Amino acid sequence: MSFKRIRKYINSLEVTDGKNFNLEKFDTDYDHKMLTKEQGESLLKEGIAQMSELQDKLYAHNQYSVLIVIQAMDAAGKDGAIKHVMSGLNPQGVKVSSFKTPSSTELDHDYFWRHYQAVPARGEIGIFNRSHYENVLVTRVYPEFILNENLPGIETIADITPAFWNMRMEQINRFEKNLHENGTIIMKFMLHVSRKEQKKRLLERIDDPAKNWKFSIGDLKARADWDKYMAAYQEMIASTSQPHAPWFIIPADDKWFARLSIAAIIHNQFEKLQLTYPKPNKGQLEDLRKAKEMLMGEKDKTQKTKKDPVK
Repeated sequence: MSFKRIRKYINSLEVTDGKNFNLEKFDTDYDHKMLTKEQGESLLKEGIAQMSELQDKLYAHNQYSVLIVIQAMDAAGKDGAIKHVMSGLNPQGVKVSSFKTPSSTELDHDYFWRHYQAVPARGEIGIFNRSHYENVLVTRVYPEFILNENLPGIETIADITPAFWNMRMEQINRFEKNLHENGTIIMKFMLHVSRKEQKKRLLERIDDPAKNWKFSIGDLKARADWDKYMAAYQEMIASTSQPHAPWFIIPADDKWFARLSIAAIIHNQFEKLQLTYPKPNKGQLEDLRKAKEMLMGEKDKTQKTKKDPVK
């Protein structure tokens, strides 16, 4: 099996131009799956092994870095997706950063400051579990949070006009354009879960003692503002979808299918780079020849020597 089997479908999830974007046209559950759950899990396992090789080439190539952004409503499966999709990769080359409510120190800087510090180095993969997009999602639904940033000209909520949000979207586009021009491959995923499925998962967190720690009463506040969040996602994706930093709208009602889709997309984007292992130059080839000659000429120190007979 191969990820190519679902390539046509995952291509339909990509948004590179938000001009005609409509979030309501994207399914939260793909009803006509071309795979069974068992086939999908087997394909994911196979694909992760392939991704491991591509990660190795990314590190050896040392020109590109990869930034994966994951945004979603609560209980959409962000943590599980990261755990399963990245399970076969070298942890030394993967850094996961989770961004929660900014600290007082972070609020004393511009909102990109803490994200810049987590941007992956060349050869590495960085994952933002929530990201700079919280600054046009949560703050869009609850604009009073903007007042904590102590921005010039923003004294009251009334000062936060549509022009302010347009400016923020442009700032984000410039931020990502700068990363792209310096060798960062950007993939942004929205795990698109239905309100019905979210309710089911929140109830599971309440009923299952092993999942109680995942539940927060704040999840219900965000759920009550579901329509506001969907409007914020609509505006955000429409304003920040670019060919160099596309959004992928992942149907997330079935966790296994969401994980498979994410892995297939990452694999597909990796392949576009056509990464290869660096070829040694003439000087390096000569060093390799000399090193081999020296190693082959060494005596095996582990070989036992015959002791003189006892007289």
